[in-house]
Amino acid sequence: MKRRNFLKNSTLSTAGIISAPLFASCQETKKELPPITNAAVSVKPIVICTWNFKNATAKAWEVLEKGGSSLDAVEQGVKVEEADLNNETVGNGGRPDRDGHVTLDACIMDKDGNCGAVLCMENIAHPISVARKVMEDTPHVMLAGKGAEQFAYEKGFPKTNLLTEKAKKDWLEWKKKSKYETIINIENHDTIGMLAIDKNGDIAGACTTSGMGYKMAGRVGDSPIIGAGLFVDNEVGGATATGVGEEVVRTVGSFLIVELMRQGKSPQEACEEGVRRIMEKNKDRRDFQIGFIAINKNGETGGYCIHPGFSYSSYTEAGQTNNTTETFLKS
Repeated sequence: MKRRNFLKNSTLSTAGIISAPLFASCQETKKELPPITNAAVSVKPIVICTWNFKNATAKAWEVLEKGGSSLDAVEQGVKVEEADLNNETVGNGGRPDRDGHVTLDACIMDKDGNCGAVLCMENIAHPISVARKVMEDTPHVMLAGKGAEQFAYEKGFPKTNLLTEKAKKDWLEWKKKSKYETIINIENHDTIGMLAIDKNGDIAGACTTSGMGYKMAGRVGDSPIIGAGLFVDNEVGGATATGVGEEVVRTVGSFLIVELMRQGKSPQEACEEGVRRIMEKNKDRRDFQIGFIAINKNGETGGYCIHPGFSYSSYTEAGQTNNTTETFLKS
């Protein structure tokens, strides 16, 4: 059953229990949101993504420049990295778990708050497109493991061996010591999260990863979790994260940043507060990286991280830029 039809039928079945006085009361008590920004000119279309994934933002911009939707732009943009065998943290060619299995996570969210995600899925090269199918073709938000994989086959996605020879060789070398550690900014957990605003001013986001290299079997981080690795509110803006996902989950990081923007903070101020919240819970730790990026309804952007080295790519009519972010720790 198509999601649209499912929701329509559900709405019709419950419409009779909503009274006119209650509806009127809800309308009367609805409050206007505070202004998001003082910017005089909005920037749209625009796309941004975590890290300097120039090919990804270039592909998304190609969609936006032709008048395409922000949803199509973020899907097509992150697929570039899912297909890049040289990127060992996303999609095909990603590093396996400690048992040698490549498991992928992804989520996507549109302007209407619809969202879809796949978790711990094997043998499918483009989890972001499967996540979109979950969003559009099912009444669910998340499918995991074998269920997600079977759903992908039913939708026509081919079975793909995701473990490349290089990734296998690196895994076999790692097994000699089997030491689990997250190395700051060293391609161990460089998720791609992407946010875009199209010519209509509508916002969408996508996030996809192969997760931490050599993780425990079944481990899922923040990337496919709506509100943690990604969140979009079309009235306000969007945010996405990269780094050690467990810490982002604990603060529901992306949702927090969007809500801070709703309260009037700029994207930059909101990202900084998001990182501060994490560090307040990890006062004595310096051994992990978190990076946030955000965009508001006017196309203003921001980014912030724990350690130096994080940046985000942006693309507008003015061209493509790599934006180095300020950091919580200076060295």
